[in-house]
Amino acid sequence: MGSLGSRFQSPSQGLEEAAEGTSTSRKHNCECKKRKRNAQCDCDSEQEEDDALLDTPRRKKLKSTSRYIYQTLFLNGENSDIRISALGQEWNLHKVYLCQSGYFSSMFSGSWKESNMMEINLEIPDQNIDTEALQVVFGSLYRDDVLIKPSRVVSILAAACMLQLDGLIQQCGETMKENISAKTVCGYYACASIYGLDSVMKKCLEWLLNNLMTHQNVDLMKELGAEVMEQLIQSSDLFVMQVEMDVYTALKKWMFVQLNPSWDGPIKQLLADADAWLCKRRTDLCEKEPFLNTDEGAPFRSVFKYVRLQYIINDLASARILERDNILPPDWLTSVYKNQWFAMLRTEFDNDNGPQEANKEEFELSSMRCGRKLTKDGDYCWRWTGFNFGFDLLVTYTNRFIVFKRNTLSQPCGGAVSLQPRRHLAYRLRLASFDSRGKLVCSRSTGYQLLTLEKDQEYVVMNLDSRLLSFPLYVCCNFLYTSPQSDNRPDSSEQESTARIVS
Repeated sequence: MGSLGSRFQSPSQGLEEAAEGTSTSRKHNCECKKRKRNAQCDCDSEQEEDDALLDTPRRKKLKSTSRYIYQTLFLNGENSDIRISALGQEWNLHKVYLCQSGYFSSMFSGSWKESNMMEINLEIPDQNIDTEALQVVFGSLYRDDVLIKPSRVVSILAAACMLQLDGLIQQCGETMKENISAKTVCGYYACASIYGLDSVMKKCLEWLLNNLMTHQNVDLMKELGAEVMEQLIQSSDLFVMQVEMDVYTALKKWMFVQLNPSWDGPIKQLLADADAWLCKRRTDLCEKEPFLNTDEGAPFRSVFKYVRLQYIINDLASARILERDNILPPDWLTSVYKNQWFAMLRTEFDNDNGPQEANKEEFELSSMRCGRKLTKDGDYCWRWTGFNFGFDLLVTYTNRFIVFKRNTLSQPCGGAVSLQPRRHLAYRLRLASFDSRGKLVCSRSTGYQLLTLEKDQEYVVMNLDSRLLSFPLYVCCNFLYTSPQSDNRPDSSEQESTARIVS
């Protein structure tokens, strides 16, 4: 061990060393200042690291540049070099800002007479454009952000399209897609069709496919035109509640309010009044002609022809309603009855065990559409009504599983079920839940699938994550129970069988 003196410095010695250190530090700082600006200095980096740890307050701008420009140049019109007049109102504006618009950029840069004019009177051929929309559109040239109210988006979009403002057009499209509801969907779709917003049209159709039958609405039915309804009814993506007969019923109600737009009542009363109106019409006019063959019914033919009648006549009560209503031309039903009879014979004589090869095109065109609403979480088991060529399919929802079961044990009569060892089907199952405006909250789909089931066999179709589910939950299924037939002629095996019998 050394002496105490070797381990402790004297106060004077410490002061001397400290002074020496300070002198050295000052000398180092002086040398750093003499270096070139692009040289790296250790002391600078240490200082920056220290600054990074500190929360240095910054002086806030009292007024942003964008707000100043908007207030001074647009609202006050200071230093204006052009005056725009439209719809009885004037705006003192600036060419340098107007040139952001493709419309004005072409006007000022070309050989048009307006390129040197100080005052321009704009002709507004579009009735959707008003002065409030022009105020918003002109103002958007002077500011970074624009607030578009959903109630004003159509007129603003019309003005933005006229003045060729791509950024504002896109913003209008996003506003429309985020605010689709029963009150706005028809207006938004029509507007998007006029101004070429394909993505908005697609979003509106998706909303209608999901909500037309799951959340039926009288006002919506009054607004929907035949062209849009035709697209909905022919789509396999239509969320059907409960079976295809309900599609026909929805169309009957829609046709009634289209012909009687002054009707005002609850949705629950609509079907009864539609049936009463049809009955009275047949009685008063002694009308034996099917309604769609009359002048009054002709505009609805193109829509009704997409109802998948083959899944309605498979149920006795539904078939009788079709005959009673006398809406459809008889030849429509005759051809369907014939095709379904041949399909039943094919399955009865073991020539058709169901689809075994992928045929998505046929599936989309002619699959059976059906659905179910699960109001709350619990256990459910159901079947969809109608004769499905001996394929009795039970659907079960329990413990977050959806299960298909081919049922052959308990049947009311022997001819109701096929006892073939194996049957095939094509299917697609979709689940969805919606918010109060009909917007999708969550959705899941199996996609197009092929399935083979033996007698009384069960198959788990979907295992659900409880975190992604909300109720009420809507279940929508598409099924194809028989093999697709390109025409009504017998297939080769049937021809060979017939030839053997004849010989």
